[in-house]
Amino acid sequence: MKRRTALVGSLVALAAPAPVRAADLPVDLQLVLAVDVSRSIDEVEAELQRRGYVEALTNDRTIDAILSGEHRRIALCYTEWAGTHYQVVVIDWTVIDSPGAARSFAEKLSEAPRQSQSWTAVGAALAHAGQRFDGSGFISKRRVIDVSGDGRTNDGPPAELVRDRLVAQGIVVNGLPVMMNRSNFGRPPDLLLDKYYEENVIGGSGSFMIVADNFDHFGRAVRTKLVREISSIGTTTGSHPG
Repeated sequence: MKRRTALVGSLVALAAPAPVRAADLPVDLQLVLAVDVSRSIDEVEAELQRRGYVEALTNDRTIDAILSGEHRRIALCYTEWAGTHYQVVVIDWTVIDSPGAARSFAEKLSEAPRQSQSWTAVGAALAHAGQRFDGSGFISKRRVIDVSGDGRTNDGPPAELVRDRLVAQGIVVNGLPVMMNRSNFGRPPDLLLDKYYEENVIGGSGSFMIVADNFDHFGRAVRTKLVREISSIGTTTGSHPG
């Protein structure tokens, strides 16, 4: 247990916010999208997942939500994760302040290469996402990690330990579990993945999760979730107050 706690501490240590600099740009939200690319997600599902984010980012409701904020802009960072060995920034911090900026981000995302890697390290994904806020170049009242995936942690630190440390720093973690009613490498379907996300992954003031029944429904779930996150429509459902 001491070893796990030390590992969590080392992973999250860099997630503390950097001192505000004169150059920091105020935005309404700093949002890290942390997306599962573990091998339990096949090529078709990976395409549906990537397309879901591309379409959600350019959806009129998403744009309206961005432009309705005090500063009329958000900062967005897109990461992909699998095991502790694979935590990657696909598109670094980008200001989204117009339909054109959203389209440009979505085009970069659609063109970015995809990889599939072994293991599922939700805790390491959260720690990596938390580090993105350090020296981001932005300042905001809200810092949110949006983590999506189709499985629970089987590698690295426990997700709940990392989640608790991030929440203590004022970071909100929202979740998008994808429920797959099929076996996974010989293992039975995880019919309680949503419960796992509720208890071990999401946390912070107003945190929430939206469940996708499968990857065919992923795009709709992402759209709903982004609008809710950007609009700061809070809920206590499944939250873990810091």
